[in-house]
This record gives sequence, structure tokens and C-alpha cells, in this order.
Amino acid sequence: MFFCTSIMGLSGTLVGLAIGIASLWDGVSDPLVGNISDRTKTGFFGKRLKYMLVAVFFIAICNLALWSMPKTSQTGMFLWLLFFLLCLETANTFWSTPSSALALDIAPDYNEQSKIQSYKTFFNVIGMILPSFLMFWIMPSLTLGSNAADASQGGFVKIALINGALVIIFGLISVFGNLKRVRKFVKYGQPPKKEKNEIRNLMLGYFDIFKKPNFACLILGYSIAQIASSFLTSVGMHLFTYCYHFSTAKISVLLVVLFAGAILSQPLWVGLAKRIDKKGSLISALSLLLLGIGFTLISFLFRQYIPVNTLFIFVLVCIFICGIGLGAMYSLPISMYADVITLEQYQTGVNRSGAYLGYYSFTYNLSNSLSMLLIGILLDAIQFDSSRPIQAMSVQTGLGTIVFCGCSIALALAILIFASYKVKRADVLKAQLNLTKNNENTKN
Repeated sequence: MFFCTSIMGLSGTLVGLAIGIASLWDGVSDPLVGNISDRTKTGFFGKRLKYMLVAVFFIAICNLALWSMPKTSQTGMFLWLLFFLLCLETANTFWSTPSSALALDIAPDYNEQSKIQSYKTFFNVIGMILPSFLMFWIMPSLTLGSNAADASQGGFVKIALINGALVIIFGLISVFGNLKRVRKFVKYGQPPKKEKNEIRNLMLGYFDIFKKPNFACLILGYSIAQIASSFLTSVGMHLFTYCYHFSTAKISVLLVVLFAGAILSQPLWVGLAKRIDKKGSLISALSLLLLGIGFTLISFLFRQYIPVNTLFIFVLVCIFICGIGLGAMYSLPISMYADVITLEQYQTGVNRSGAYLGYYSFTYNLSNSLSMLLIGILLDAIQFDSSRPIQAMSVQTGLGTIVFCGCSIALALAILIFASYKVKRADVLKAQLNLTKNNENTKN
């Protein structure tokens, strides 16, 4: 959103529309790819790894093409953005859905599931931090609020090249690092039976899942909570650039601190989940994130009366608090969802982890597509103009309203939804014990 509107000069509505369409396609493709993964014969690479292996190369290629967008007409840039976003989201689906299902397949027990998701979060967030370091290193002197219209996209292309190489390297490590374990593993449950009108039934199964309260609670709660993340990351760059007048270097530091808080908080949330269970830990994390947003709002309201360096340090602390709360969102909801899937497998004897994860991702992507479209429309509605280094006060107020109201409303709704989650630790442990016994009997 920031690159296309501020660097390329593309309309916010068109950017939001392109991201929304691509995100919606990503959601539709998730259950389809998950179902394909569930039904795949194991073979040399097992059910999941073969798709992940091919996907890493396409992710790297599509990502580079995306940031190499030619600066042409609004229509030309929109079509370029839409096409390569669709390609990138498809490649991402063939990585992320089998990868998430693989983590569920090999999770030993209730507490270990939280640890596995915590480790995944740790490395995932490091990957999210890396572009901020690269931006600080490659474009340290670029103040995007003052010369955005003339800024070169070359720095972004360099970052895409480095990231693409790392995607391939670490993707191969992930695939071949899990190969030995996957080839020896006997999966819980049987694969779904082949049915007539399979794709139609798969999509209808999405609506059936909302009849199951715990599935519905986690899917909706996570999707709405991620709307807050969309507002914070997509419009936050505009906010800190045009309202706080922070340079690229300072914004990079803020992003690093945000993700550092998410990484450092992982032991906290895993430990707290053992003491007060996962539901209580997640609600505590969202409340902390809401508190961090509130403190940041204070800095926004009084930004004109606070010295720049003092303001930056205060915002830095606020963002770190947000990062600590955000850390739980990367690990606990998917761990809780794995618990619900385990109970479902125990009750039905069928393993549909790939399809269920696809439904989970579909709802998130649907909400993300709508929120990104809304963000693009709102940027145009407040008359944001990337060619103006100093935005009108009404535009600055509009940016603050979008970020703080969007984040606060989404987080409050997510807390209310997660409060209705009913799965208990004892239920999951009992189901996992019986599944383990069935697995041992299968081996014998």
C-alpha cells in the first residue's frame, strides 16, 4: 500500500482493489490446496513437502516482478500489480497451507503445539524484520515524506532480490530439513474419501464449519484481530511519515522494535498459556496490544508539543508494547485451532487438517481483502496526495483516525469473540492420548 501510493503514485482505491482481489483469491485457493495436500500420496517427499519445494522458487520470482513495476498509466500499473499479486498469492498458498498442515501433523501434544507455533513465529518474525534492516541499510537517507514523488524504486528492487535469494535458501532448508522426519511419520487419521462434486462440497464445507462454535470463534476472532494489524502496518507507514515526519531510518527502527517485541514475547505467552491456558493468554495479549495503541494515540494528539527526539523515544516504547501483544497473535490462535482440529479428528477418525487450515486462511484473507479495499478508499476519501511532502492537517487527522479507530474497534471485537472459546486443556490431552494409541496400533 505505501510503496504503490507514495512511491509509484497509484490511486489508493486501485491499490486496495488489487490487494483485495488477490487476498480474496488467496483465501479461495487455501482450502483447495489444503484438500489437494490432504489427498496426496506420501511418496518420497510426503504429503506436504513437494508443494513447498516448488513454491519457494515461484515466490522469489513473483516477488521480484512485483517490486519491478514500471511507472506507466494508472491502468497499466494496476494491471501489473494485480497480475503479479495473484501469482504471488498462489505461490504463497502452495507454501503456507502445506507448511501449516505439516506443523499440525508432527505436533506431539497440547503444550508442544504451542512451542512449535512459537518457534515458527520466531523465525517468521525474523523474516518480517529483515526488510526493515535492509531498508535502513540500502535507503538510510531517504525521507519519504519530502521526496516521495521523485524517490527511486531501485532500493526496493534490491531488497526484493535479497529477500528472494533468502526465500529459496531457507525454503530448501525447511523442505530437506523435515524430509527425514516426514518419511518416517505415520499420520493420525485417514485421508478424506474421494467424493463426487468434490470442489463444490469443499466450498460448502466452509459454511458447515461455522456451525461448530469453537471453529467459528477462532476463525472469526483471528480474522478480525488481523484487521487491526492491516490498519497498523498499511496506514502506519503513512502515519509516521506524513504526521510524525519520521525518516525511513526511524520508521525502519520502529518496525524492528515492533517485531522484536513479538519475538521476545514468545516465551512469555508460551509460559502464560501453561498457567492460565491459551484463551486467557490470548485475551491478555490483545488487551496489551490495545493498551499500546492507546498510548500511541496520546503521542499523536500531542505530537506538535513534544520535541522530535522525545516523541520518537515515546513512540518507540509504545510500539514495543504493541509488539509484545502482537507476538501472541502469531502463535496462540493457530495453536488453539490445532487443538480444535485434534478434537475433530478424535471424534470422526478423519484427518482434514489441510482443508481446515484452508478455511481458517480463507476467512482471514476475506477480511483482509475487505479491509485493504476499505483502507484504499479511505486514503482517497481523506484526499491523501503522495505528491505533497506536507499533508494538510485534515489529511493528517484522517490518517490518525483510520489507524487508531480501525485498530481499536477490531481488537475490541476480537476480544469479545475469543471470550466465547470453550475448549479446555483436559479435552485436548485426552484426545491426543487416544490418537497416539491409535497411531501406535497402526504402526504395529
